[in-house]
Amino acid sequence: MKLHEQHCAANAPALDGAAIAQLLPLVPGWDAVDGCLRRRFALPDYHATIAFVNALAWMIHREDHHPELKVGYNHCSVSFTTHSAGNALTQNDFI
Repeated sequence: MKLHEQHCAANAPALDGAAIAQLLPLVPGWDAVDGCLRRRFALPDYHATIAFVNALAWMIHREDHHPELKVGYNHCSVSFTTHSAGNALTQNDFI
């Protein structure tokens, strides 16, 4: 099953380096940095950035898996880890 067809699960186990390396190609544009899955999205202006954040909030709330967001005038940085797995990366972060 493809990642976009899956849903986040409670108590997902932490992934090892090999599993992370295997999943990274499935999420183009994302990087595993300092134990987090991160991506910076460039947007045209503040209104587009806030619209992006609102759309993202709807999706992540539905999955009950909330990233750290850093919002600027024309960009948003998104950083995922799984708190219940000791702030490690899990399958949920890639979903």
